[in-house]
Amino acid sequence: MHAHTTEGECDVARNEIGGRLGEEFLSPGSSSFTEFLTAHRPDMLSTRRILPEGARAAPDQFPHGTTVLALTYRDGVMIAGDRRATMGNLIAQRDLEKVHPADDYTAVAFAGTVGLAVDMVKLYQVELTHFEKIEGIPMTLNAKATRLAGMIRQNLGQAMQGLAVVPLLVGYDDKAPDGENGRIFSFDVTGGPYEKPGFHAEGSGSPYARGALKKLFREGMSRREAALAALQALYDAADDDSATGGPDISRRIFPIVSVITEEGFERLPESETEELSREMVEQRRSRPDGPTAAAL
Repeated sequence: MHAHTTEGECDVARNEIGGRLGEEFLSPGSSSFTEFLTAHRPDMLSTRRILPEGARAAPDQFPHGTTVLALTYRDGVMIAGDRRATMGNLIAQRDLEKVHPADDYTAVAFAGTVGLAVDMVKLYQVELTHFEKIEGIPMTLNAKATRLAGMIRQNLGQAMQGLAVVPLLVGYDDKAPDGENGRIFSFDVTGGPYEKPGFHAEGSGSPYARGALKKLFREGMSRREAALAALQALYDAADDDSATGGPDISRRIFPIVSVITEEGFERLPESETEELSREMVEQRRSRPDGPTAAAL
C-alpha cells in the first residue's frame, strides 16, 4: 500500500481487522482501484449490486437527476446542470449538485438514479487519483473516457432493472490542437463512449436543451456568451420538461456552471451565475421563447 492514500482507499483499509493491512494491499496488481475492489471487496461496489431476479425498480421510488449539458468555447469547455431531482411527479430535491470535478482537468455531470450516480462519481474520482499515484502520470483524456465507460458497463444489470446512470464527461486536453482542447464525451447505458463536437446534453430535458444549443452555439464564444447559452438551454429544457428545474429566483437556487481551461477546473461563482440567470429571466419577459442565434 502507498504512503499516501485517497479517502476511498482509506475506507477499504479501515475494514482490516486490528488496523493491519491484508495481503491484497501488498501484492502487485493493476493501477485500477475499481479492479482492486472487484477482486477483493466487491460488496463495496454499488454498481455491481443487482436487484433480486425478476424485480424492477419503480420509476417513482428513487430520486432521478435530469438535465445536464456541455459546450466548448474559446478557452476550453463548459459543463452545466439544473438542480432538480424528481421521484415520479414529485420534486425530491431542489438543490442537487450534478456537476463535479473528477480531477484538475476533467469534470463529470450525471443524469439518472441519484444515489448510484453520486457513488459512481466518487469512485471515479478515486480511480483517477489512484491511477496517477500508481503510474506517476495522469491518464490521457481518452483513457479517462474509457475508464468511465467501464464503470457504467458494470452498472448494466441495474440499468436494465430501471436504475440507470448516464454521465457526461468533459476535459481539457493539452495535447489536442489549439482551439480543440475542450472535449465532450457522452455514454449509453452499456458503457459505449461517444465524443461529441461542439455541444451535447443528457437527461429528460436534453432534447430541448440540445435544440436550444443548436441555434445558440457558435465557435469561439467567450465565457460569458457560453454561460448565457448554457443557461438559456437549461431554461428551455425546464420550460418543456417538468423534471428539469429552472432558476429559482425566490430561493436563490441557480444552475451549476463550471469550466475547464488550461488553468484547470473552475466552478463559476454563485454571484456570477445568479447575475446571468436574472439577466436571462428578465430577457424572457419580452421574449418568452428565448433569443434567436443572432440576438444572443
